[in-house]
Amino acid sequence: MNKTIRCFFQNGYFLLLTFATGLFYFCFYLVTLTLGIGLSFTVAGIPLLTQVLRTTLTFVQYERIQTKIYTDITTQPYEWRISTEQPLWAQAKEELTDRRNWVAICWLMLKFGIGFLCLPSVALLCVTPLLLMLTPLFFHIFDIRLFGIQIDTFMKSLLIMAMGVIFAFISSRLLNALVRLIGGYTRQMTKRLNR
Repeated sequence: MNKTIRCFFQNGYFLLLTFATGLFYFCFYLVTLTLGIGLSFTVAGIPLLTQVLRTTLTFVQYERIQTKIYTDITTQPYEWRISTEQPLWAQAKEELTDRRNWVAICWLMLKFGIGFLCLPSVALLCVTPLLLMLTPLFFHIFDIRLFGIQIDTFMKSLLIMAMGVIFAFISSRLLNALVRLIGGYTRQMTKRLNR
């Protein structure tokens, strides 16, 4: 029972983390790529783009580790580096023409859409069952209405609490499935990048 509860909260945390990282990737790459491409006609834009493209390896590795910790899904390692013995402009050319960097950026930015769907999933599948289970503690303090019925007696609040327990059991299964899908997304991302 304790493991089930821990897994329930861990899955909710993973979904919130997916939203946060997806939002970060989207904003980071949108701003830096726009700035780098906008400044590419000057000397400052190319080194900026090169440094931004080098972040893909770090972020993909972070996604792999995060997926392994929270979902126990093992993914292929993604290791590739531009040799640093080359001159700076040769390194920049190699980074800019490497297709895998651009594909990784697309995969990471698409995580924003997944994270955007995770946020209401957390509210529905994690927060709602907890609120339903806490109804007996708060029905005399707040005016609670559910499905048009006012919860004003202790027996009604116990019925709502029982509904919350059943919904928590169902949402635990749905959370597991959703977390597995997101872990599969990371597995597909690393598989495509290693081709």
